[in-house]
Amino acid sequence: MSTDSLPHNPVLLIHGGAWAIPDDMVEPHLNGVRNALAAGWRVLDRDGSALDAVEEAVVIMEDDDTFDAGRGSFLNRDGKVQLDALIMDGGTLRTGGVGCVEHLRNPVRAARKILSESPHVYFVAEGAERFAAEHAIPLCDNSELIIPREVERWREFQSRPADDPNELFAPAISHDTVGAVALDSKGNIAAATSTGGTLNKAPGRLGDSSLIGCGCYADNKSAAASTTGWGEPIMKLVLAKWAADRVLAGNLPEWVAAEAINYLQARLNGHGGMILLDAQGHFGIAHNTPRMAWAVKTRAEEKVAIRRNG
Repeated sequence: MSTDSLPHNPVLLIHGGAWAIPDDMVEPHLNGVRNALAAGWRVLDRDGSALDAVEEAVVIMEDDDTFDAGRGSFLNRDGKVQLDALIMDGGTLRTGGVGCVEHLRNPVRAARKILSESPHVYFVAEGAERFAAEHAIPLCDNSELIIPREVERWREFQSRPADDPNELFAPAISHDTVGAVALDSKGNIAAATSTGGTLNKAPGRLGDSSLIGCGCYADNKSAAASTTGWGEPIMKLVLAKWAADRVLAGNLPEWVAAEAINYLQARLNGHGGMILLDAQGHFGIAHNTPRMAWAVKTRAEEKVAIRRNG
């Protein structure tokens, strides 16, 4: 029997954003990633696929208005929620992504349906919503995704003088993009990332989260990655694929995740975080923001934490 056919010990790794999470938001973040971990693990524990596990984990965080994904996401410059998501299967490299959707509660569900049911990889805006509706994913009114906390935050931000365009991406402003990577008992890995983007973003702006190799990537031959943080520098470096390639070259994910975030900062003064997992179950977590919400579970351990920088 080849080692590839032997059962693997499942691993699930979750992140709920890397930024300066305030003290009064620590417990909601911990609860959110804990609930996501439980949902994803239920899939893996019954020998389900890594792809199903990351989808179910991300859905929980999209439904939790603690995070900048799904309901409760940041409002764009026009006062609307626009959502992006990607999911990728490391065994087949099949991928589904949606961008700039305004009428989907769970964009990762639509992304998964694209992966499974479409010859295409990526749909945006009305085309993505039409595809979702044609595949029995219900649409919602954009107002159902908006909560009072974000209306207040948006109004306060718009009232500031526009002196520094980079303030939009400051780590003190939430980057609660969510993501998950998993290894299943068959040895396949998968990744998913979902986001509402940045506060007061220009309508139509896409960040890294839903772009293959930038904010999300999975390949059994290298690694599964999900990133969070300031999207523009992450996109320029194609950071998730960069990290996966470093794992393919023989480096452990624990070291590569830290190297990737150091590279992000040194090359473009970017900030954010990354979770990284290979098909042998080795994983890494790194960030250069003050805090990052994360959780990990294997058959031997479970840990849920707000990771501090330094």
